[in-house]
Amino acid sequence: MRMWGFSAIGLLAAAGAQAAECRVTDPTGTPLNVRTTPNGRVVGTLANGQRVSVLERQQINGKAWVYVGDVELGDQPIGWVYREFVSCYGR
Repeated sequence: MRMWGFSAIGLLAAAGAQAAECRVTDPTGTPLNVRTTPNGRVVGTLANGQRVSVLERQQINGKAWVYVGDVELGDQPIGWVYREFVSCYGR
């Protein structure tokens, strides 16, 4: 397991910047699974188009995962999702 070595919240707070806007963009047509850990147990789902913030990143076996928060609830943590199904814009 390789950590990216930074927290998006920490970097943004230090820089005084706002997070990039991210949305769930799962091309499979099914809700995106939310997990307890990267590739861990499924604890929920997110619908396509839902706004999220990236709170942390990890690379596991060559696959990128992000820990996301709910933008509507002040970035309250939700869980881990596969990075390829989240698109971020701005900043």
